[in-house]
Amino acid sequence: MASVKITLRKNKLDKAGEAPLYIRVIKDRKTKFISLGLKLAPNEWDEGKQKVKKNHKSSTRLNAFISQKIADAQGEVADLERKSTPTSAKRLKEAIKGKPSINFFEYSYGMCERRKGTVSYSTYNNYKGGIEKFEKFVNKKEIYFEDITVTLLKNFASYCSHTLNNNNTTINYSLNILSIMFKDAQKEDIIPPFMFPFDKVRIKKSKSTKKYLSEAQLKSFVDYKASDTGKAQIIQDMFIFSVYSGGLRFSDVIELQWKHYKQDEERITKVIRKSKRQHSFRIGTVAADILKKYKKDNSQPDDIIFPFADIDELYFKSAEYRDKIIKRATNLSYCHLNNIGKKLKLPFTLSFHVSRHTFATRALNKGMRIEHVSKLMDHSDIGITQVYAKIVSEELDKAVDKYIN
Repeated sequence: MASVKITLRKNKLDKAGEAPLYIRVIKDRKTKFISLGLKLAPNEWDEGKQKVKKNHKSSTRLNAFISQKIADAQGEVADLERKSTPTSAKRLKEAIKGKPSINFFEYSYGMCERRKGTVSYSTYNNYKGGIEKFEKFVNKKEIYFEDITVTLLKNFASYCSHTLNNNNTTINYSLNILSIMFKDAQKEDIIPPFMFPFDKVRIKKSKSTKKYLSEAQLKSFVDYKASDTGKAQIIQDMFIFSVYSGGLRFSDVIELQWKHYKQDEERITKVIRKSKRQHSFRIGTVAADILKKYKKDNSQPDDIIFPFADIDELYFKSAEYRDKIIKRATNLSYCHLNNIGKKLKLPFTLSFHVSRHTFATRALNKGMRIEHVSKLMDHSDIGITQVYAKIVSEELDKAVDKYIN
């Protein structure tokens, strides 16, 4: 007759002071342990009652899970022992365990490929890169979900910080990629819902500061005479165009075609690359005047307005090719804008995304309603736009402190 019970293996305490919970099977004086993928502090487990104590915040849910597991295990043992074939502790373990432990990397790389058609190519690359980064840290190609503990994740965060010199935002993003894989595995019933060590890993978020041009800085940027050679003049025009056309993102500006612009209404209508939503809005006079500079007598509807990147038919057909073109163009834009920013002696590094922030803060400063700003910026949630409202409010407080106190 086999013996089945739950035991907390206190001899395997981790650095957080937690021990793993196992189903213990004894048959013919041979013992096998089956991980439940759960860790508890010794004072959270009642060995006699075989229950998680009430001092654990999820005791009710965990006890229901454990009760089901022990019932399933006892059922499997009873079924096997009713059969005439001989059984061993090992055979009982295999029957109770059911499906084998899943290799985290094998599952995650597979999930990346399955997600490839549903997310942007850059997001797909970020997911894959994040998993590769974690694989390099653990230095092996096989690790199971239950082996990814709070301690391991904290060590990974430390590795990102001290070895890779990642800031806290990057570290949180790296952890988030791993947590997405856990959540997907839970949805597919591959791992239990409580197996989620990320809840106990806290990395302080880096303070986010939105860089934007003040009115004086924007005027200096507009008045700056960029070189006619190369593409400095084009990226300067694209930046100004974005400021006066709803803060249109770089990936949308570089692929803007004449068919997207209705000149008599001064209106842009296109599917936004990031949100995949069709967006239609009027642009300002300054932006319209910039477009006139690039309009030719023989311009065709499918022609690209700003000749900054090498955009051809393949760009619109291949997500992988498009991602490469956008990255190359982004790097080139950064070089030119960074150079202009240095010439203007700006107190921060100038990038194209600053045009988006500049539009938002200017619009709110000039009294545009926040919901209108949110709509123009194609934000999915007005809460995203409220970050800019906070900036404007802080600027107002500074003005009061400087001129009224």
